[in-house]
Amino acid sequence: MTQLAAGHLKIQQDTIPELNPSYRLLLGPGPCNVDPRVLRITLSPQLGHLDPEFFAILEDTAHLLRWMFQTKNEMTLCVSGSGFSGAEAVLCNLLEEGDTIISGSLGFFSGQIVEISQRAGANVVNLETELGAPLEADVLEQAFKDHPEAKIFATAIAETSTGLLQPLAELERVTHAHGALFVVDAVCGLGGVPMNVDEMKIDACYAGSQKSIGALPGLAPVTLNERAVQVIKNRKRPVQSYYFDLQYLHRYWNGDHNYHHTACSNLVYGLREAVCIAMEEGLEARWARHQLNGDALKAGIEAMGLKLLTRPGYALSVLTAVSLPEGVDELAIRNGLLDEYNIEIGGGFGPLKGRLIRIGLMGYNSCRKNVDTVLAALEHILPRSGLTPQAGAALAAADAVYTR
Repeated sequence: MTQLAAGHLKIQQDTIPELNPSYRLLLGPGPCNVDPRVLRITLSPQLGHLDPEFFAILEDTAHLLRWMFQTKNEMTLCVSGSGFSGAEAVLCNLLEEGDTIISGSLGFFSGQIVEISQRAGANVVNLETELGAPLEADVLEQAFKDHPEAKIFATAIAETSTGLLQPLAELERVTHAHGALFVVDAVCGLGGVPMNVDEMKIDACYAGSQKSIGALPGLAPVTLNERAVQVIKNRKRPVQSYYFDLQYLHRYWNGDHNYHHTACSNLVYGLREAVCIAMEEGLEARWARHQLNGDALKAGIEAMGLKLLTRPGYALSVLTAVSLPEGVDELAIRNGLLDEYNIEIGGGFGPLKGRLIRIGLMGYNSCRKNVDTVLAALEHILPRSGLTPQAGAALAAADAVYTR
């Protein structure tokens, strides 16, 4: 019997179980199941991060991302990491110690703009909204009047913790009227909700590979226009993070490909394939698909007697936040779906913990089959929590959306 020794730790080889992860239908706030084409391409031969063939793939992927963002920005690339790595990169490059940033905190995820900015040494003006409600332009206008030195306004187009779609047009107008940079978190939204970075006059934007784009976790697409890039070039001090220095990353992705870090070629293959799939579908058709399936899910949820957290008219298509009545066990619902149906959904964060379930329909997962599947499973699970939806009502309501 062979023993594997690592320092003082000894492991008997025949006691190591075979790794066999369970299948899950990932209908939470991300990650999501991906198209089999994406999985297949990630099994392609690995390339080194300094291989000329890989450099060509990086340039091609950056070009495709410009299409996804709908931008001509030269500085368009991926940061290796989750969506938060994109947030860290953009904010830490644009902010210096003592700068002022106004943050539109719509919930947990856009709320992290505050902490990231504070850690960068910035002074943060935090505009925190009621959960499920958008930030109004007059509130931002007053914040700029109170803090005319503000360098940046940053918020999210899609707040994953509350299912909110934040209108951006008036916020952009106010921001640029005061000479500040307009920064948008699109981690959940890019590829699922209507976005056109250049037309929307967004100065810097970051996203995540694992949500509406439809790729595996591990990459954060970012794009910055020339105005934002010039702010980085004019810094008084170097960016405090080597790893997140966007000028170095841009040189690696789009310039002379000078070494910066060991990028994972297979993750890049998968992202590239996911964007190709989106291109074949077309952005307007993709946005419409997400909207249709999101509408059908919401109709089914409301037919069960449940209410949406988000203020009417501001609900995301790609993520539905469902308020639970007092006394209903959120964890029991989620565990029931996971244990009996292999369906993963999300719960609430912070003050919404135990009071909310969140159902995502993003990328490959946004389809009628998944809408019907999760509604039928919920009809079976909910009575154990004291809720008694009328049998078949949810599916009938969803069907009415599809056939109208």
